[in-house]
Amino acid sequence: MNEPQMDDVALLEELARTRERLLDQIGRVIVGQRDVVELMLTALFAQGHCLFIGVPGLAKTLLVSTTAQALGLGFSRIQFTPDLMPSDITGTEVLEEDRSTGQRSLRFIRGPIFSNLILADEINRTPPKTQSALLQSMQERQVTVAGHTHALEPPFQVFATQNPIEQEGTYPLPEAQLDRFMLSIEVGYPSELEELEIVQRTTVGQSPEVEAVVDRSLLLQLQDLVRRLPASDDVNRFAVRLARATRPGPDAPETTRRWVQWGAGPRASQYLALGARVWAALHGNELPHPKDVRAIAPAVLGHRVLLNFQAEAQGIRARDVVAELLDQVSER
Repeated sequence: MNEPQMDDVALLEELARTRERLLDQIGRVIVGQRDVVELMLTALFAQGHCLFIGVPGLAKTLLVSTTAQALGLGFSRIQFTPDLMPSDITGTEVLEEDRSTGQRSLRFIRGPIFSNLILADEINRTPPKTQSALLQSMQERQVTVAGHTHALEPPFQVFATQNPIEQEGTYPLPEAQLDRFMLSIEVGYPSELEELEIVQRTTVGQSPEVEAVVDRSLLLQLQDLVRRLPASDDVNRFAVRLARATRPGPDAPETTRRWVQWGAGPRASQYLALGARVWAALHGNELPHPKDVRAIAPAVLGHRVLLNFQAEAQGIRARDVVAELLDQVSER
């Protein structure tokens, strides 16, 4: 028997309440990192994939697993290593023999990709051949093995982590794969008070329990809702204008002409507009505003702007360029 469907007004109210409940449950385990969690929830309800960038020990893995618990979803962690094979992710077919008849048949054994929230841990530590095994699943939400296509049950999202410091023996993600991540979120060090609380919490031998605050059916309804919410022409125009401002050319801002080699593609405009709607809805607002675009722009554009040699030589970061563009590009 199907559960009753809520109308859009009720779903919008429920989305804001779900955000508060998720923040509360995640906060039982994760200290601080409020901006990181807010951006992650934006990607989650937008059905987008997410890349976390930060040094080891900042609870990136714990954040994803805790979120899966709070959502009551299946969770699978894949530790990317240099010897990881594509079949270790997608699964493989094995030959089985029926001892009673002697007949042989192939049986597909599913890999860890067949779950709801996938943690691709240190994704840049495995060769491109294995990294590419994620491409079809991230884009099409299905896996093809030995000529057979297997659908991935929704919700399905990949949350990957990457260490930005130690680069020996790593394989930088190609632009095509980076572009499939809706958001790239930088995870920074905690404040002194937050670090003190982390020490106090984690050295007493007790782990707080995390309760599921939403079921799969409601989560899917909330994810569908955000794409039905009214769009704002001002937001769409600002999103397109901002993405186009990252592309070098005679009409580009001086910042872009000086520092950028390649700018963001049309997918950035889509994610800026969609992400702004989700960000607004999570905070109880039916209509997005250009300020909502500004809230998510660094995470949407930071990994889509490729800097030139001069920028790298002077220590300019892509997010520095995005910050300047946000000051230069008009909202109207």
